[in-house]
Amino acid sequence: MSSASPNSLFGMGNPLLDMCAVVDKDLLDKYTLKPNDQILAEDKHKPLFEELVKKFKVEYHAGGATQNSIKIAQWMIQEPQKVGTFFGCIGKDKFGEILKQKAEAAHIDAHYYEQDAEPTGTCASCITADNRSLVANLAAANCYKKEKHLDLEDNWELVEKAKVYYIAGFFLTVSLESILKVAKHASENNKLFCLNLSAPFICQFFKDNLMQVMPYVDVLFGNETEAAAFAKEQDLETEDTKEIAQKAQALPKENTKRKRIVVLTQGKDETIMALSDTVKTFPVIKIDPKDIVDTTGAGDAFVGGFLSELIQEKPLDQCVKAAHYAANVVISRAGCTVPDKPDFK
Repeated sequence: MSSASPNSLFGMGNPLLDMCAVVDKDLLDKYTLKPNDQILAEDKHKPLFEELVKKFKVEYHAGGATQNSIKIAQWMIQEPQKVGTFFGCIGKDKFGEILKQKAEAAHIDAHYYEQDAEPTGTCASCITADNRSLVANLAAANCYKKEKHLDLEDNWELVEKAKVYYIAGFFLTVSLESILKVAKHASENNKLFCLNLSAPFICQFFKDNLMQVMPYVDVLFGNETEAAAFAKEQDLETEDTKEIAQKAQALPKENTKRKRIVVLTQGKDETIMALSDTVKTFPVIKIDPKDIVDTTGAGDAFVGGFLSELIQEKPLDQCVKAAHYAANVVISRAGCTVPDKPDFK
């Protein structure tokens, strides 16, 4: 039994039904998709979802970056169940029902805001070799409303129960006011608020929203491409990932009782962690390239593993070890999926 308790981890984000399929280069070219990228669907991408179902073998999974991380953290912890609470918006439709079932099966305490103006969001994961191109059609996920869900007394009580909060940067495009309410609560109560840069376009086109939240961030996650975009947009005047981590760590912070921690992954290269006066590096677990099935969700799994130890107040080295383990499991399988039980010590 872990030292985590129910509802001690809180996540809020864009719940999406993942549609994973191995595709060919022609499909990527047709929709001008890059092999290893994530974008929001525009009108020209809308037919892609139907084409995937018609032409390729599609697997469905409960997805969305934050929900994936909460799911992986719960899997790592096993008992008790419902350690993670998750908020997000879905439609009153078949995909929404599938998502609810998937969340239940993953033992997440999901409380969705359900509305019928937009259908449940989907994410096409187009896999070619060991690359994946993600196209998210947020739909209902875009409709989350603070006053209609987060502010409700029963829901806010669940927020208050948590001691660690995690939100992926993607949610900055949806409800900045919801993020700020949660982030300020964490800061004022000396709890841990974690944020992910999530994608280069967040650092580029939503940088004002990002920098409104940054003073409340205790743990910042990202990968090397996101870090490079962040550094460029913030005029950090360096392309060195270690220096970027240090400079992001030193940005102004509201809660001075805790020093910010910045954790940047670099694919197969070492993971970087910036603390107040040091930068530490951690080699990833070696994996034969032929054993890599699908890198979808590797970053989400990394965060999930990290959070599973963080909420149990384990040392940071142990958090990274769990993060590497979880990511390693996920990249050897299709989609952000896991076996029944972890084999982590």
